[in-house]
Amino acid sequence: MNKELGGIVKAWEVTIRKSQAAAKKRAKSIFATMSVAHVDDDDNDNENDDIPVEVIDVKRSFSSGDLYTGQWLNNCPHGQGSFMWSDGCMYIGEWFRGHLMGKGKFTWINGSTYEGQFKDGFLDGEGIYMGSSNDIYMGKWVMNVKHGMGTMHFSNGDFYEGDWRRGVQDGQGRYNWHFGNKYSGQWKNGEMSGNGIMTWKDGNQYDGCWGAGLPKGNGTYRWEDGSSYEGVWSRDPNEQSGNYYPSTPGTEISDWDPQDVMVELGECKACQGEKITIFPSQKTFGWSTGKNAKGSKGKPRLKRMSIDVRLDSGTGGSEADVASEFSSSSVEGREVNDGVKGLQIDDRDKSSGIPRNINIRPPKRQGHSIRKGHKNYELMLNLQLGIRHSVGRPAPATSLELKPSAFDTNEKLWTKFPTKGSKHTPPHQSCDFKWKDYCPLVFRTLRKLFKVDPADYMLSLCGNDALRELSSPGKSGSFFYLTNDDKYMIKTMKKAEVKVLKRMLPAYYSHVRAFENTLLTSFFGLHCVKLTGAAQRKVRFVIMGNLLCTEIPIHRRFDLKGSSHGRITEKPESEIEATTTLKDLDLNFIFRLQNLWFQEFCRQVERDCDFLEHERIMDYSLLVGLHFRGNSAKEANQDSISAGTSPRTTSDMGLLFHPSGEKIKLGLNMTARVEQTVRSFETQLVGEPTGEFYNVILYFGMIDILQDYDISKKLEHTYKSFQYDSTSISAVDPKQYSKRFRDFIFKVFLDDN
Repeated sequence: MNKELGGIVKAWEVTIRKSQAAAKKRAKSIFATMSVAHVDDDDNDNENDDIPVEVIDVKRSFSSGDLYTGQWLNNCPHGQGSFMWSDGCMYIGEWFRGHLMGKGKFTWINGSTYEGQFKDGFLDGEGIYMGSSNDIYMGKWVMNVKHGMGTMHFSNGDFYEGDWRRGVQDGQGRYNWHFGNKYSGQWKNGEMSGNGIMTWKDGNQYDGCWGAGLPKGNGTYRWEDGSSYEGVWSRDPNEQSGNYYPSTPGTEISDWDPQDVMVELGECKACQGEKITIFPSQKTFGWSTGKNAKGSKGKPRLKRMSIDVRLDSGTGGSEADVASEFSSSSVEGREVNDGVKGLQIDDRDKSSGIPRNINIRPPKRQGHSIRKGHKNYELMLNLQLGIRHSVGRPAPATSLELKPSAFDTNEKLWTKFPTKGSKHTPPHQSCDFKWKDYCPLVFRTLRKLFKVDPADYMLSLCGNDALRELSSPGKSGSFFYLTNDDKYMIKTMKKAEVKVLKRMLPAYYSHVRAFENTLLTSFFGLHCVKLTGAAQRKVRFVIMGNLLCTEIPIHRRFDLKGSSHGRITEKPESEIEATTTLKDLDLNFIFRLQNLWFQEFCRQVERDCDFLEHERIMDYSLLVGLHFRGNSAKEANQDSISAGTSPRTTSDMGLLFHPSGEKIKLGLNMTARVEQTVRSFETQLVGEPTGEFYNVILYFGMIDILQDYDISKKLEHTYKSFQYDSTSISAVDPKQYSKRFRDFIFKVFLDDN
């Protein structure tokens, strides 16, 4: 480590030690009476443990071999203290009610250290991480992830300074490689992307656009002697074009190809750095840190913290259990350490469990299997044969760059499926039919974008298991079918809907490619079956992702548009099933997302609504699925087991990962809180908040995005406007619809701050 870096680290360490010493001094002045005691695990039987007492100094050993030394309050660490795990990990710093909270230092058994701010066990705030391989990161953290401004010194000699997002370089930043090359500009997902300047160690320079770590688009390459090459850059030599401008007129360039730059940049990748194998938030303790901790007599504690979500005792540290900003700065009128401001003692605990007025029933499986004898049995066979033919055909590797011809929907190519089979189709037991596959290259590339494995896709749709038909068609008259594993939904379509999808397909493809967190419906295929015989009936259908295919049961689902006319389900609570789709006037919750989640949510809703408005789409809605997490991780796991699946560990931020390494995405498997509301009058769209909070897991996305503002919708708007308030009906102009939808969504989704 060089002297300058060593000086920065030492200065930071001195500042942290001074603040810790000052905090400890303040704590001792607040809690005047101290006593030293050694307690064993069995001392929890004292029923007086439930009564708030003054802070004491203890040295406590646990049956697991762990050891805690420091200040203690109400049967858990509170104040300054150190904890040594039996595996050799150690934490020294501030505690609040059994949680690592404030400033402290965590040491791993391999010698890695983190010194800085903690929030509810997470690395959160300013901090320095020094890895065992000599990686050093100094900067902002959010829930164990580098997020914000930060500086990274890699063990191989590379250096990065700039913006981080989701644990990787994202935003504006500069990177110096140990072999001399330098880049300054924009980053995305850990790669050079946007506008930036690369300077080679020999003085040559590229200034222009980047994509996926390579020059892409307009850019200029300059040699040290002043010569330059200007043009359009691409990894594909056929798309590369430009002109050479020599420093001295008349001179020619020799033995140089723009593609050589692409090869040279192959070694200019951002270093991954050392991976942290386990975080402090995943470590377990010998005391209860959950909100539902009880004394030996089963009586709840008299005072509890009003923290959103907690680590459940003995769960191994699920990343789902903590994620919140706090708002108060005193505890029972007394000032506390700077690092633990924002927590408040409260007499009631409403952040867990299930609302009393909601009756949770065991989930029932939707739909009825299509077996032989069903009126749509042959149609199902035709559909499966066609999909197997389309997906199973050998195809060249697809590039994400599609030519305009790939979106041509005017092809009249039909594939015949005679019962006896043909050169290209197998024999089958259904009737003769014809098959059409719209824009196959586009949808194959979309499946690649959505990370759908072709073999799994074909197995889900065309395996031995039958499809399931939902019991009643939708309002549009379309029928819906589900695959046996619930991953995919098949919807029959009207000709007008097919026209809308074909028209918007190029823009849709560009949109989902540009925004990986889009909330729009995922389309995987568009097909048509033409039955032979006298009827010559055509059945058009689209294959979509099933938003509510989850490993945990969905307790409530809401279809939200932001309109009020007819937006209520005429069912008493006793008749509402988990599969009942409730509407705007049934909604009695406000959804509260963690700050960074909320920011990303708002940005994506704006992008998606702008897209739909531009495409003249209206009548879409936000489908929201709710799972109430219950009182503990144990109950959540039992819910999963009752649904016939294995429990899943979740994160409270889309930018985080499961301990298993699975990435979390906006709208999928998000832990959050909901606040119950009550309406002052029946048609009030958003009720008044009650202050009762519940821990939930959310799933949401935008559905029904193929309805344009055609003549039928214009007539519906005119007719209903004579009878009802024109602002309360669903059929309105796309611009008005988009504004009303956003206004409503941003009232029911709030920042949990």
